[in-house]
Amino acid sequence: MASAAYSTTSWILSPLCTGDLNPGLRRPASIAIRSSVSERPAAATEAVSLPENLPIRKIPGDYGLPFIGPIRDRFAYFYNEGCEGFFRSRILRYNSTVFRVNMPPGPLLASDSRVIALLDAASFPVLFDTSAVEKRDLFTGTFMPSTDLTGGFRVLSYLDPSEPLHAPLKKLLFFLLTYRRQSIIPEFRRTYGALFSRLESEIAAAGKADFGAGNDRASFDFLARALLGRDPADSAIAGDGPGIINKWVLFQLGPLLTLGLPSVLEEALLRSFRLPAAMVRSDYARIADFFRQSAGPVLDEAEKLGISREEAVHNIVFAVCFNSFGGMKILFPNIVKWIGRGGAGLHRQLAEEVRAAVRNNGGEVGMRAIEEAMPLVKSVVYEALRIEPPVPMQYGRAKKDLVVRSHDAAFEVKAGEMLFGYQPFATKDPRVFDRPEKFVGDRFVGEKGADHLRYVVWSNGPETEEPTLENKQCAGKDFVALVARLLVVEMFLRYDSFEIEVGSSALGSSVKMTSLKRASF
Repeated sequence: MASAAYSTTSWILSPLCTGDLNPGLRRPASIAIRSSVSERPAAATEAVSLPENLPIRKIPGDYGLPFIGPIRDRFAYFYNEGCEGFFRSRILRYNSTVFRVNMPPGPLLASDSRVIALLDAASFPVLFDTSAVEKRDLFTGTFMPSTDLTGGFRVLSYLDPSEPLHAPLKKLLFFLLTYRRQSIIPEFRRTYGALFSRLESEIAAAGKADFGAGNDRASFDFLARALLGRDPADSAIAGDGPGIINKWVLFQLGPLLTLGLPSVLEEALLRSFRLPAAMVRSDYARIADFFRQSAGPVLDEAEKLGISREEAVHNIVFAVCFNSFGGMKILFPNIVKWIGRGGAGLHRQLAEEVRAAVRNNGGEVGMRAIEEAMPLVKSVVYEALRIEPPVPMQYGRAKKDLVVRSHDAAFEVKAGEMLFGYQPFATKDPRVFDRPEKFVGDRFVGEKGADHLRYVVWSNGPETEEPTLENKQCAGKDFVALVARLLVVEMFLRYDSFEIEVGSSALGSSVKMTSLKRASF
């Protein structure tokens, strides 16, 4: 779905109505999930207007001595400064948001850790320009997991648009997302309704409930039911899917994560050698078999597109389990966290908007109500994606000599050099967003808010543009937006407000629900 490090998205919500609203799970008249199969390459977007004659500046920073420099930067990134501190300290040191640095994992897992970091909203968009940068094997950056973890295939996320299989595989994902589109809303409500009922019971019994663990199970069940028409409970995979996927993802992203262990242990376990794919082979085979047995119509479509059924299976597994499940695993707790912190006032506004929209739509949660009558719901989802994008890192290798421009200077990049962007710095750029570090629920409401959507780039492209066969924007961009809004809709159909406890985890936030106040109006 989306393309980048840590997770992708593509990288993507719900309980029954309460009170005087109709709880029936009606089939929506239509669900539009937009995508483009245009044969014309999308034009590169420069999100920020810049002066024509910026001064040319030499890119500051250095990579240090071979082996020693990458190890030095790796320890600073993981253990001494932390991710954001690592970037902030260098912005201050070089007085520049563009500089040279080494990115993890470095030795012994990556042959070349050298990148040019782009840490503002002006320079970042070059990473979306496929005429300027190549995306081949760069989904996870300077390190690429073994293809033994994906059935021996380089899946779509690792393909550059110039490669012959990129367009057919992306077209296949568009088909996967749309051919059962009528099932998305009812299956989401069914699955997340059951989740919220379980959370209520757990809070009643223990005083709190882990949203993340329940969300993992609900996410996998929803994706299988909605996209494949198969309930995992009625298959050999049963309830094991989320656990298998989490382990499989760890084997792919382990060198890029920190698990909170002592540095000596993490270096030895995660960054000295590849975790052997053989350790998850049998588990992965179970997941792949589930998709072989469940995705018949999608595999038939793959053959029409010239893709072998086996290659299609592993691409669908990756899209659903890594991109979509992984995206929901990170994004949904983040949405709950940020809205939870927004307080009772925001909760009241959301509850009023959601219930009025559904009531005016005949008691039905449908696309018309979601698209046309819930501007605040849209805004809080976009704001969560802005302030904490689920896929924070993007990479691209310069195809030719380029001039990359920040707000204050221009920088010459040579063909073959690696460009790297840490997206939260671009989407929290104070020269674009007012109060960039603050979650502002209504930030994207109204004409000015809509204009700022071009700076929301969680999907590996601006929110104002669409995925095409020729770009690397998340194929599931509109799917993600829909289910994220559905999560908010269903929460505020069911509850007036809620309270949470927030911690951290290797991927995203750990969120525990401590109170769920049932709807009173």
